[in-house]
Amino acid sequence: MNHLPQAWGRPRDDVYGPYDASYLQSSHPQTHTQQPIVTGTSVLAVKFKDGVVIAADNLASYGSLARFTDVKRLRPFNSRAIVGIGGDVSDMQYLDRLLNSLDVTENYSSEGHGLNARNLHTYLSKVMYKRRSDVNPLWNQMLVAGLDGDDKPFLSSVDLLGTTFSSPTLATGFGAHLAQPLLRKVADDESQVSDVTREKAVDAVKECMKVLFYRDARSLDKYSIAVVTKEGGVELKEDEQLENQSWAFAETIRGYGRTQEV
Repeated sequence: MNHLPQAWGRPRDDVYGPYDASYLQSSHPQTHTQQPIVTGTSVLAVKFKDGVVIAADNLASYGSLARFTDVKRLRPFNSRAIVGIGGDVSDMQYLDRLLNSLDVTENYSSEGHGLNARNLHTYLSKVMYKRRSDVNPLWNQMLVAGLDGDDKPFLSSVDLLGTTFSSPTLATGFGAHLAQPLLRKVADDESQVSDVTREKAVDAVKECMKVLFYRDARSLDKYSIAVVTKEGGVELKEDEQLENQSWAFAETIRGYGRTQEV
């Protein structure tokens, strides 16, 4: 018989079986994330005739403090898909572990086929909607880029509510306001994607990353960029640096507290 103090007041294990401790409540209430704390900003992506280009900077901000400058927010899944994640970094790390587990499961599968970008997007949309339905959302918006089952370029978005939509060009965070108008000059609808070359798409994304560095206080001049094609798979470059920066345009800005010289 167990005479230890932690067993006092409990049924005897030798008579009633082992005690089910799951009925005990923890000393602290269950808590959910109320708002993001450490966050990543924009993710940009654009389709071209042979694939998709996607980019995100490497900054994670603690409120308004540019705290972590080496956070990679592009996560390759396989040779056909990559995920760009904006929003809360801790939830991003949870999603990364989830994708790692799914990747291992798929690699050990004996069915002989892997997930494409469309499959991955469907999976993530169900995860996000389930967490939203539990009133415990993952505070992220993701872009899933890659190739679908027919090896056609695929680009779609999913947010913390599980809302999904597709477009030839997509951007999250501040990029949805500043970069989207520039990207739509490259491909405004699906009919224009076939006319966009890889070089044109990459140049457009790099130019948008420069505009965001100028205008978004939560951005950085160091970023990651990836190109997904059928021939080359996922070509990811990290720690890229913005080129040809110029602040000359600031001389022409009027307003926002700047006094005009007479």
